[in-house]
Amino acid sequence: MTANQPGTPQKLPISGVKNLVAVGSGKGGVGKTTVSVNLAVALASIGLKTGLMDADVYGPNVPLMMGINRTPMARGERIQPLEQFGVRLMSMGFLSPGDKPLVWRGPMLHSVIQQFLRGVDWGELDYLIIDLPPGTGDVQLSLIQTAPITGAIVVTTPSDVSLEDARKAIHMFHQVKVPILGLVENMSYMNCPHCHERIDVFSYGGGRRTANEMQVHFLAELPLDPEVRIGGDTGKPVALRKQEGQPFVALARDMISRAEEAGKGGPTIEISD
Repeated sequence: MTANQPGTPQKLPISGVKNLVAVGSGKGGVGKTTVSVNLAVALASIGLKTGLMDADVYGPNVPLMMGINRTPMARGERIQPLEQFGVRLMSMGFLSPGDKPLVWRGPMLHSVIQQFLRGVDWGELDYLIIDLPPGTGDVQLSLIQTAPITGAIVVTTPSDVSLEDARKAIHMFHQVKVPILGLVENMSYMNCPHCHERIDVFSYGGGRRTANEMQVHFLAELPLDPEVRIGGDTGKPVALRKQEGQPFVALARDMISRAEEAGKGGPTIEISD
């Protein structure tokens, strides 16, 4: 690891956590949290010790999507994460339930992100997936400047509007020297339930083309599947299901390979089909 520039916070490791993977997007509405939740569940399903940190403090949807909403307990000075489907969890939604909006400025956001990173007893984890808020604001910078991020995943849809904002997110991670593990094209296509033909609802091929243009790895094309939405709304992520969850298991496998290539000590594992 290179030394930090003068005046920048020191990137101290998170005790017990081998890899931190940030999942971001240039804009909202692309399914970033859906990808984060199902990626974390898929990692746990193939035997990795996994945590999911909901850093989207303005829209903490992880409790709903994971089907759990209790108040975490404290042990000494450390918050104990909740656990569901083998994934350790922390979200502002656990601490501030309901539909009241949070009106916070930069210093308060920095404080809560540091509390989630270092005040939570994550234990031993192979991967801590961090669901960032959309955009390129204070939460992203606070996290990136103070934590040794293994790499970032950028989520987009195939539409030109989403891709334009995804490019901004990629540029941000490049500027702060966070490796891009890859680009995920969510809601890439839909299989017609009647004729079983592929329907490109939001255009076609934009994610792969953008990844090639920006010289980043293209991680996955994820389908627009009603079962994914149902899983998120009912707190039973689709990655729990053997057939419908396969795209997310494939994404997890590819992400593991990219993290290992980043040289951050990602575990080498044997994954059976």
